[in-house]
Amino acid sequence: MSGEKILIVDDEREITELVKDYLENEGYEVIMAFDGEEGLRLYHDKQPDLAVLDIMLPKLEGTELCRQIRNHSTIPIIMLSAKKNDIDKVLSLGLGADDYMTKPFSPSELVARVKAHLRRYFHLSEVKAKNETLKYLDLELDTKGHNAYVAGKAVELSAKEFSLLSFLATSQGQVFTREQIFNQVWGYDDFGDINTITVHIRRLREKIEPNPAAPMYIKTVWGVGYKFGGK
Repeated sequence: MSGEKILIVDDEREITELVKDYLENEGYEVIMAFDGEEGLRLYHDKQPDLAVLDIMLPKLEGTELCRQIRNHSTIPIIMLSAKKNDIDKVLSLGLGADDYMTKPFSPSELVARVKAHLRRYFHLSEVKAKNETLKYLDLELDTKGHNAYVAGKAVELSAKEFSLLSFLATSQGQVFTREQIFNQVWGYDDFGDINTITVHIRRLREKIEPNPAAPMYIKTVWGVGYKFGGK
């Protein structure tokens, strides 16, 4: 049995109860909330391993709840919406969500996505804890020694450039806004210019990308931010 804690925040009680049953059948502990404020309180009280959030919530919108959770944690977040357009999806991913599902959805598919995100999340946590070498294509990062190699050749990176690259690389495929990157790499108390993200990304690409104009490592997601690897 799994035992991981899943927070579900949705004001449609029938959907929430149905999803709860499916997740509990897989061994997960499920915490339910029916408005955004309650969801935020339960997040802080229960410290779940993953959150499933509806976008349209009373008292505190799901997008704002997502943003506040992401400011404190890197747990996987799956957003739900009854809208079929791409605006909610782009907004959600820009705020740090890991996945997005449109209602109506299959509870079995949601469970499958929960399992996949938790596997990835705990694997990355283990990598960080063990200070293992991170490898992707020709890029290799020694997170313990703060060394970077491309095709076996050492690449000179500043401390901040290495921190930025390793932050993105340990969350392969996840899209981060410039604000999220700044908060995680530079820190909330560093009163710098957020445009420094663009500058550092450009410098990193010049150092690690075979063709900086068509990056294969640090990719731009237009209108949202940046991600490492993936399609």
